[in-house]
Amino acid sequence: MDIAILTFDGFNELDSFIALGILSRMQDSGWNVQIACPSQSVISKNGVIIQAQQPLEFANSADVVLFGISSQTRHILQNSNMLSRLILNTEKQLIGGQCSGVLLMYALGLLNQVPVCTDLATKPWARESGIKVLDQPFYVAGNIATTSGCLSSTYLAAWVISKLAGKPQAESAIHYVAPVGEEENAVKHCLSVVSAYL
Repeated sequence: MDIAILTFDGFNELDSFIALGILSRMQDSGWNVQIACPSQSVISKNGVIIQAQQPLEFANSADVVLFGISSQTRHILQNSNMLSRLILNTEKQLIGGQCSGVLLMYALGLLNQVPVCTDLATKPWARESGIKVLDQPFYVAGNIATTSGCLSSTYLAAWVISKLAGKPQAESAIHYVAPVGEEENAVKHCLSVVSAYL
């Protein structure tokens, strides 16, 4: 199972790393979770530099593709050469986006009139593009999922694991990352949000 977490310059660490941390709990089951970037290294909006584990094109054959937020999303949208490197298929891949990542999904023609969840900063841009924005943290239509707010990456990861490995595996992964003493409530809440779309 190949999973690409698309990470661009200006990325939000929480988007990429929370999803990476939770989904990597499935490595023993053969899951290959990779940070895919348009260049050899990218720098976060807070100045953290990371090395790409895979090029952007890794996403084209991945089973799951997740779009993270970037403070440079509007600049990325104008880079047709970069966007042309992504050839994704909503029929064969699970595709998720967080916050401004939904704008990249829209630009690539992946949404097909599907309403999205996104953060407050991205909402006006999305509406300008004709995208319907929902006032909720998580939404799924078919193989497309979107989330709003950095910590909602937990929902995205739990959805992917539930879809591809089952709810017990998702519960185990969320239980592992939950604060001590709050594991049961964290699992119950997260899965209650995700289960509506399974």
